[in-house]
Amino acid sequence: MKKLSRILMLLSICSVFALKSKAQEIVVRARLGRPAGVVVARPYRPSPNHVWVAEEWTPGRGSYVYHAGYWALPPHPRAIWIAGHWRGRRGGYVWIPGHWR
Repeated sequence: MKKLSRILMLLSICSVFALKSKAQEIVVRARLGRPAGVVVARPYRPSPNHVWVAEEWTPGRGSYVYHAGYWALPPHPRAIWIAGHWRGRRGGYVWIPGHWR
């Protein structure tokens, strides 16, 4: 009985996180680009190990918020950065965030 209740609890927690992540998806009718007037100038690379993480869009207040790029250390030696991109959805586009692979 204890094992069954633990499994049910785990499944309910997972479903809450799945619903929450889907709720963060905001569909826009036109792809957003870099905000007008923004010039991207990469600062000096801190070390040969740093990788440039390109600009990102994050959900916030019913829309997307622009975040400039930055240098970051990969989480492990062979990690590569997969840049974020816009993906077509019914009725518009959604931002697929960048991630380490």
